[in-house]
Amino acid sequence: MKTFIKILGWLFIVLLAISTVAFFYMQYQWNRQAKEHIALLGKEAPLLVQGTVTCRDLNKNGVLDPYENPQASIEIRVEDLLQQMNIKEKAGLMFITMIAMNKDGTTMEKPILSADRMTMFFSFLLKKNAEMVASLKMNHFNTIQNLPAEIMATWNNNIQKMAERTRLGIPVTIATDPRHGPGENPGANVYTEDFSHWPTALGLAATRDTLLVREFGDIARQEYLAVGIRLALSPMADLATEPRWGRIAGTFGEDATLSAKMTKAYVLGFQGDVIGHESVLCMTKHFAGGGPQKDGEDPHFPYGKKQVYPGNNFKYHLIPFEQGAFSANTAQIMPYYGIPAGQTKEDVGFAFNKDIITGLLREYYKFDGVICTDWNIITDSGMGAGRAWGVEHLTPLQRVEKVLDAGCDQFGGETVPELIVELVRTGQISEVRIDESVRRLLRDKFRLGLFDNPYVDVKKAVTLVGNNKFVQKGKLAQKKSTILLKNEQLLPLKDGIKIYVENINTTIAARYGTVVKSIAEADVIITRLNTPYDERNEYMLEQFFHQGRLYFTLEEKQKILDLIQQKPAVVGITLERPAIIPDIAEESEALIADFGTEDDVFLDIVFGRFNPVGKLPFEMPISSAAVENQLEDVPYDSNNPLFPFGYGLTYENVFDE
Repeated sequence: MKTFIKILGWLFIVLLAISTVAFFYMQYQWNRQAKEHIALLGKEAPLLVQGTVTCRDLNKNGVLDPYENPQASIEIRVEDLLQQMNIKEKAGLMFITMIAMNKDGTTMEKPILSADRMTMFFSFLLKKNAEMVASLKMNHFNTIQNLPAEIMATWNNNIQKMAERTRLGIPVTIATDPRHGPGENPGANVYTEDFSHWPTALGLAATRDTLLVREFGDIARQEYLAVGIRLALSPMADLATEPRWGRIAGTFGEDATLSAKMTKAYVLGFQGDVIGHESVLCMTKHFAGGGPQKDGEDPHFPYGKKQVYPGNNFKYHLIPFEQGAFSANTAQIMPYYGIPAGQTKEDVGFAFNKDIITGLLREYYKFDGVICTDWNIITDSGMGAGRAWGVEHLTPLQRVEKVLDAGCDQFGGETVPELIVELVRTGQISEVRIDESVRRLLRDKFRLGLFDNPYVDVKKAVTLVGNNKFVQKGKLAQKKSTILLKNEQLLPLKDGIKIYVENINTTIAARYGTVVKSIAEADVIITRLNTPYDERNEYMLEQFFHQGRLYFTLEEKQKILDLIQQKPAVVGITLERPAIIPDIAEESEALIADFGTEDDVFLDIVFGRFNPVGKLPFEMPISSAAVENQLEDVPYDSNNPLFPFGYGLTYENVFDE
């Protein structure tokens, strides 16, 4: 036995030694590769003064080129720079992907070990900063980490300085998924603690307040601008006509007219009436409407690749784009992954579909802004297989060609500009075609003023982001989005009443009532619930997408009912999707729906410090059978819904119901 233990000990030592050597070898390789990429960079751009013009000499030639001149027209600047770019630089411009930063704001040039699992995960998964900027000639990125404003602003300045050292000094455009609402999903939203906190898009729709939504857009714009973010990968103009879909929380609900109003207000808040140096561009998604998913399954995954239109209602899903995004002059558009089954000449995903991109978006709607594909439709990656629905048989090179032929300008989530270079060099795609897309992409950089000054004031970012005025506006939006669905003369509660709480911070609850430890001591039970969903783990991103069932399992439901049947009960439910809760609604004395309100905001409603005014942005079905009998593309068609679209009580009218 001692011999066996001794052998195990030696084996452990050997394995530890091998691991240590391997680790230091990989560190050496990572450092070597980083140095090779950084060595491709040149010097920083010196300041150039000619007459009344002071600018950065981005190509370092000692001459004021038109593209460097802030007094020249945008079109002149675009054409001048286009003529100076080689095909590798043009190709690099046509890709945007995720990027990571170190927690001190320096550029990430090698994988790191970190207590933050997402930071560590992305440090291993993603290409490093200098590789993409210096080697691949890329200058569009979306940032995906929840880090303090000071760090984000510092990193922006560091990555911009790196871009300045490229041959032509083309600045970086930083993009992001929504950061102001609750939830964490690297494929959809990035909750950021430092920013002001608002309800989800569903909650904004529940307010019915377009002025508040535009004000949200303006506040979010200021916070983005402060840390260097210039492109919002939002809003979602998709319609929530299929209640099982896992991305409903990012939409403005199922009504096209309401969604159009909210979409327009959102875009105007970010971009302003005219796009300029203080704007944040919007990439409105997902054209031509990503809501009618077959059986509610999302096309991030192979089982959800089809969008279906059993109600022959394709045109209905265009209304939020027609009356919302386009009328607000959205700068950019993103098509979704899915196949619009039976709607075009060939059943292929939207970004590959020439009828959709060129025929509908370019020619019919006359949209001349940037069209960027959704993420990872060309190659396989650590985030999953390439989502090339309908063209899975094509090679990555052929997929790129088909996307370009369809009319898109940019590839999301990809880092393969060499494929465009190959297509041009082999004559399969003309450089004239590439120039069309490059012009659009450069035009946006010039409109934002990035060529003139892409840097931010780090100290200003710290004081502006998440300031009290912005925080209070976010809380107001949370309050106005909260919906009173039922009240049997229980609410509002009186201050100091004895309350037993579940899923609520007891310290916060104690500001309102007397928190007791047992139900027997309580006058009222207050509990908060989340929308139920199926837990799936076949694909990496599935854990972040709450899809599938809308009902609580028997075990889950019984636990809730056992609680709320003991005393008068206030039940709050955070709606990511239209939950099926008839039994819970029946047994509760008061029922409140919210879209990501914080505990103090929720209790402000419960204790009457704010009168609920929110209205449902979708209907809430009575049963799973009712959901299954709905048509995926048709709004509010559930049989005998528990609560209809637009429903919502207030404390003034509730006793008259």
